[in-house]
Amino acid sequence: MEVILKEDVNKLGHRGDVVKVADGYGRNYLLPGKLAIEATLANKAVIEQMKSSAVRKSAKEKTEAESLAALLNAVELVFERKVGEHEHLFGSVTSGDIAHALEAQGYTIDRRKISLEDPLKQIGEYHVPVKLHREVTSHVKVTVKGDQPEAEATV
Repeated sequence: MEVILKEDVNKLGHRGDVVKVADGYGRNYLLPGKLAIEATLANKAVIEQMKSSAVRKSAKEKTEAESLAALLNAVELVFERKVGEHEHLFGSVTSGDIAHALEAQGYTIDRRKISLEDPLKQIGEYHVPVKLHREVTSHVKVTVKGDQPEAEATV
């Protein structure tokens, strides 16, 4: 199946590219998510117009992303989780948790833009990359603290 990307898709292509993808990937993910449109003859005629508008839109998004990156570099998030032996967390801190915490502070960031390879399962301080634009990546400081029960704290 050939599709025209309406948005940048990681490891697939950039906005305006015509790419060949598996039928299921196109029908079940790209098309319903409005990330792409089918590459029909009528849609291929619109590609050039999309590419020129995409260049303008990308330049505007990059400047907005750079200003947001400057703000995000100063953000520090603190999560408290229950801790077991050897400072291992019960549960974890995921990209969704980080996105919700950022939203609570007034930053609307999609969780898919938070580049967290694995959920955070240890107590500590982490610098989590947030990919705001193809060329702009910011880092958010995330601190994971243990929630110590009062019985253990007094002993």
